[in-house]
Amino acid sequence: MKKRLLVMGLFLLVGFGALFGFDLFRKMQMGKAMASYQPPPVLVNALTVNERSVPRSLEAIGSLEAVQQVTLSPEIDGRITQLHFKPGALVKKGDPLIQINDGPEQGDLQRLRAQAKLAKINLERSTKLLKLAVAQSEVDAQQAALDEVEGEIVRTQALIAQKLIRAPFAGQLGVQRVRVGQYIKQGDELVTLTDTNNLYLNITLPEQAHAQLRPGLTVKFSVDALPKREFIAKVVAVEPQIGTDSRAIKVQAHLQNPKGELTPGMFARAALQLATEEKVVSVPTMAIDYSMHGDSVYVIQKQKTDSGEQLVARRTLVKTDGQVGDDMVVREGLKPGQLVVIAGHVKLQDGAAVEITKSTTLDDVARKVLSRPE
Repeated sequence: MKKRLLVMGLFLLVGFGALFGFDLFRKMQMGKAMASYQPPPVLVNALTVNERSVPRSLEAIGSLEAVQQVTLSPEIDGRITQLHFKPGALVKKGDPLIQINDGPEQGDLQRLRAQAKLAKINLERSTKLLKLAVAQSEVDAQQAALDEVEGEIVRTQALIAQKLIRAPFAGQLGVQRVRVGQYIKQGDELVTLTDTNNLYLNITLPEQAHAQLRPGLTVKFSVDALPKREFIAKVVAVEPQIGTDSRAIKVQAHLQNPKGELTPGMFARAALQLATEEKVVSVPTMAIDYSMHGDSVYVIQKQKTDSGEQLVARRTLVKTDGQVGDDMVVREGLKPGQLVVIAGHVKLQDGAAVEITKSTTLDDVARKVLSRPE
């Protein structure tokens, strides 16, 4: 019995030893296989970095404002006796708009003219009799009386003029806010008048742009009401002070609006055009990989291996400086002549082997990736 147990123990020991040895051998072989395994190159689309001329611009938002716009108000109280306009009408400078009751002033003017006529007659008579029977003091008194009446006439005419409200400039009237017979007071809003032919575009820019700003620069802008249209304005003024609260600079540009397509108050998306910059490095926007650690691109380099040379992608941090069309300007991190990945980033990591496809579109790259055997 002891011999049988001993033999069985030896058999078990040999069996377990063989199993353990086989498992160890299998793991060693798998480790060697994994160590020597080389994943297939990632298919990418690449582009050679070149220098180009870049039209520079500063993006901004702003609003439109009429060069001339006013809300007409009376200078004195009174009752409206006549309206000479229709809401929304185009008027010329000096056109009568609103008549306030000026009956008492018209009566005063008629009386003063009669007094002036009499004072003039008395002055002429006294002047003729100066050397015969009239003293110089009497002539002077008659002259003073005439001057006083004429002064009152001028004052009354000014009061009458205040009661006829005229258009201070040519433009378009707004909504009518008053009616005939209504009693109005000084400062009441009657109607708006806007010159829609000449507009200002007011935009704000960060203080870093101060050195680049000057009158005469072109501003291209669009408005939400006409999304497919582009309009142009010229800078006429740059605020000499920087806002202490916003740290921004106010810029005002002027434009003509003969067709009345634009309206004061419209929101505008603007781009202030700067001088074209020569020899600038740029890459397609799709080549940029954005992350919390910074912007980067994959630069393709040659690397020596045991079997020869292969292409690998190296992640390279870059410093960008704004977008121009479909390209992104790169200030630091790239040099002309380098090869960067513009499609196929999904499976890429730093140091991964790559194969440059001849595809020119992302769809071509996707089809080739999907058709490749695993």
